[in-house]
Formats: sequence, C-alpha cells, structure tokens
Amino acid sequence: MGFEYVLFDLDGTLTDPREGITNSAAHALRHFGIQADRDTLTFFIGPPLYESFERFSIPEERMEEAVEKFREYFEPRGWLENMPYPGIGETLERLQNAGLKLILATSKPEEFAVRIMERFDLAKYFTLLCGAPMDERRAGKAAVVARALREAGVSDLSRALMVGDRRHDVEGARQNGLDTVGVLWGYGSREELEGAGVRCLAGNLAELEEILLQ
Repeated sequence: MGFEYVLFDLDGTLTDPREGITNSAAHALRHFGIQADRDTLTFFIGPPLYESFERFSIPEERMEEAVEKFREYFEPRGWLENMPYPGIGETLERLQNAGLKLILATSKPEEFAVRIMERFDLAKYFTLLCGAPMDERRAGKAAVVARALREAGVSDLSRALMVGDRRHDVEGARQNGLDTVGVLWGYGSREELEGAGVRCLAGNLAELEEILLQ
C-alpha cells in the first residue's frame, strides 16, 4: 500500500486498559449513587468520557463532576492498571525499522497517554505522541487526528493510515481523509468496525504487520 505514516490509537490497540478504566468509571458512578459491575463498563474504553457518562443520564451541569471523579481514581492508580498487548513492542520496532513513521493519536488526555507510553517503553518507537486536552469536551477523535497530521507535517493523506479498535477511530480518521485498519483484539467488535466503514481488519499482530508493510 506504500504507507509512510501510521497513526495508532492507544486504549484497546496498543495496551489493554480494562482494569484501570472500569475501576475509574465504577468509582465515579458510585459518587452518583449508581452501582455498576465493572465487567459492564468496558464501553468506557475508547470514547471520550462525556459520551460514556451520558448513558447514565447524568445531568449536563454535573458532567464535569463525573469526569473529575473518574480522574480521582485514574490519576493515582488507574493509569497504572494497564498492560501492553503481548508482542506489541516487537511489532512496533519492526514497523519502525521498515521506515514507517509511527504517530500516537488517542482520545485519552495527552498527559496520561505519555505516561503510559513511557512506562511501557513504547514511546521510543513514535515520532509524535498526540492526545486529547484535559478538557474532555474537546476530546473528539477527529480533532486529535487533525492535530497529529498537522504536527507531523503530513501533506499526502494517501500515505497515511489509522489503526484502531473502535468506531471512533474509523470516524475520526475518515473526517480527516484517512482510512483505518481495525484491530480485533481490542474493545470494538467486527460488526462495529465494519459498520463504521473500516478499510480492513487485522485479527492479530502478524496480520497487522502484513497489511502495513505490503
């Protein structure tokens, strides 16, 4: 395909954040008197927090409070409850060695994204780490992708591609003129990704490498 730039999502694509994000969400919901099984809260992985909290009919005027309560758990503990997918470092190294410029484009606040990438020694494979601002209201994926493309100096969009596990990755990339490879080891289903218009799907890291390097 002749790609030069590959934009990667973080949660559900490079690392598995399930424990930290669901613990943080459950902590925030308890503040509002809502008891929820952590196993039912995986939809918090990927989208901006405001979008996920809307499912619980939290009033708009208290949405910022919900985000603050989420971060009350996430900042000291939740971001540490995260693990890179097995083999992801080796895959990124091979992609980098093949000449691809890797860019992180995540809806997670950039401060936390950088911490996670550095903790797992993944930052060294990337030319640019882009996340959302702390103001979750401006955390849309399209805005993050646009900034990443701009800061990386990507002028030929046919030479760039997004890799992610949720429809938000596909939609955010498409709004910026990019196709997406959907990965099936994360938190978006085949149906979700295909329904969003993903270019193709990778069921494992070997398939992803084959797609990106052909």
